[in-house]
Amino acid sequence: MKFWKIGTNGCTSVSGLTSLISFGRDKFFSGKVIPQFPVEFAFIAWNSDKLDWYEEDIWTEIAKYLDGKSLVMLGATNRWFHRIAMEENIWKFACLRDLQVKEPERVAFKWIELYTSAFDGSHSYSFHQQGKHIDWMRIGAFFFDSPVALLTENLSSPIKIPQGATTEKMVQNTGSCVLSNIKPGIWIADLQLVRCPVCNLNTCEGTMQTLDVRHIELFLKEEYKKGSWQYEEIGCHEIKKHTDRASGCIFDIRHLEDCSTSEILNLQSWVGKLKDWQPKARITPHAVAVSTNLQQNEGIQVKYNAMKGGPEGEIVSMRISQQLI
Repeated sequence: MKFWKIGTNGCTSVSGLTSLISFGRDKFFSGKVIPQFPVEFAFIAWNSDKLDWYEEDIWTEIAKYLDGKSLVMLGATNRWFHRIAMEENIWKFACLRDLQVKEPERVAFKWIELYTSAFDGSHSYSFHQQGKHIDWMRIGAFFFDSPVALLTENLSSPIKIPQGATTEKMVQNTGSCVLSNIKPGIWIADLQLVRCPVCNLNTCEGTMQTLDVRHIELFLKEEYKKGSWQYEEIGCHEIKKHTDRASGCIFDIRHLEDCSTSEILNLQSWVGKLKDWQPKARITPHAVAVSTNLQQNEGIQVKYNAMKGGPEGEIVSMRISQQLI
């Protein structure tokens, strides 16, 4: 009885998956040594004398537990493994597992493309306004079941649904708004740090914190990459006095009563302690929130932006941005 190491852990970045697999797929595989993957390992006991190295069902099941990088390495072994590694169900399994979300009813792209878009290290400022960008961090993924979202800078409990004749009035009066026609499915959340939007000087020290969420398919849309789809400001709210923290949260309004929502509103469990100036974030299956403690200030300005997939299209991206006054 011999033990063979099979990689099982997730990765943080995948680039050029399809091209890498195609480049190496003709390499010879002797059948005597299983490729070693640079990830954590699980041990599978096999009887090497009776093992069929090209048993499709076994390798299909193994492939479900490999991260994107390891799938690329497996597919680069030879043509037979390339076919296994390129199966749609395997990439769907890997994408849903690594994003920790449920499966949407339908997607418009192949799962390997969605996986690459989610894990290749790109973010919204990679495509546009690169000169304004300073830093970013990935928060995670969540899911919109309904087409209605609540955006708010208030993380107090209980959550109040804002009322107003227009979205702009909602934001001005309450610091919250309700948006409809949200594209359902998987959404990815990032925290962006960008330069002050009203200053073009490279020496400007002003910064803006942005909770940036997008539908998983957005970066694959040609209209977005060409810049045809733009963010529109839907409201602005100013707090003209000292503010302890800059916070922003986006909820699927259908799940406001979920137990997971209470996790976000339990601020003591995740926001920064006194004099901890590092941004903090919390994500649940149907919501995402960020919060950053602020030093002495004279208030903050909060802007809400949304992007539609065309003039009459669904909302495919949203932002809550905060900067000091």
